[in-house]
Amino acid sequence: MSNSNTIAPPIEGLHRGDLIAQVRGVAGDASAWFTTHWLAIAVAIAIGVGIFGLLLLLRGWAIRLCKRGEGVATWYSIIGRALAKTGTFFMIMTSARLVIGYADAPPLIHATIVFLFTIAAVFQAAIWAREIIFGAIEHRTQADPGHDHGLASALGIIRLLVTIVLFAISVVLVLSNLGVNVTGLVAGLGVGGIAIGLAAQGVFADLFAALAIIFDRPFRLGDSISYDKGSGAGTVEAIGLKSTRVRGGNGEERIIANRKLLDFEILNTTRRARNRFKFDFHLGYGIDPDLVRSLPGLLKEAVESEGYVLVHGGLNGFSDAGLSYDLEFESVEIDFPAEARDRVAAAVLERFHANHIDFAYPTSVNLIAGDVEKIPTGTAKAD
Repeated sequence: MSNSNTIAPPIEGLHRGDLIAQVRGVAGDASAWFTTHWLAIAVAIAIGVGIFGLLLLLRGWAIRLCKRGEGVATWYSIIGRALAKTGTFFMIMTSARLVIGYADAPPLIHATIVFLFTIAAVFQAAIWAREIIFGAIEHRTQADPGHDHGLASALGIIRLLVTIVLFAISVVLVLSNLGVNVTGLVAGLGVGGIAIGLAAQGVFADLFAALAIIFDRPFRLGDSISYDKGSGAGTVEAIGLKSTRVRGGNGEERIIANRKLLDFEILNTTRRARNRFKFDFHLGYGIDPDLVRSLPGLLKEAVESEGYVLVHGGLNGFSDAGLSYDLEFESVEIDFPAEARDRVAAAVLERFHANHIDFAYPTSVNLIAGDVEKIPTGTAKAD
């Protein structure tokens, strides 16, 4: 006990003395540097203040650009929003780093400024990258007014993941610049990420499918879709992180995993460029050949009189029931009223009645040898 009490004070005094000596040495070097290079230091400070002022003006311009494009995710506002996040510490260290070489600073001061500038630059770059990525996501999704809480949560998760990844990279870069061996840290992070990914691969698969729905937009809320080769159909009511809810035609709610839903071929009937219908009918073989020649014109006139476009209207061939015809027409725009088929059918019937054209009905005729009666011209059927 007595030996330890007698030895401790000299060791403590030695460490404290070394520290005081180092501080005095740095202070002496700084004093000598100021005394010898005061003019160069003054010029460097003036230039640094000017650079800092320019950076402040640039940040102010970026903030005004953000306000001018507020609420609109244009690329101008995205870049402006990123520049507006420029930190004051980064601007100070940038100014100091640009002028430190002109002042012939001592090695310790020069190394300190370079070190602080490296830290500020790395984290500032991460902040800029994060804002640009967030802005790009907003720019991509701003045209979709049907975002619900599920998609909002998905976007929140994207922001969290992007922030974690960017700042983790920044920490690794800073440690690497400090001379720390980060190989083990990077390997550990990689192994941990693989383990988490394998444990929750189903959840991540559905999450990434939800992100695919956000960016690729195969459907939106309120769209009518059919999937799984038409075995499932309904209206999209909600798009969540893991599943999508579709309201079926009978009123039932179908909950489908996002990953599984995107594996199907999806038919989005809401996004039709046009709508199309087709009628099939037969005319008797006793029809006047002149009417056969004029029939395509009559069908086209009937369709266009109701404001629709004729795709095909004419003879398909000969059949047991008579001359086989079809009439196919489509809408000019997406909207196609429910009574469209009735109106076109009425227009066709008007022209058939005016020209004494009758539909064919299936008939059976028994012929007796020597019978000279004509086969009925056909008064047949409408499909």
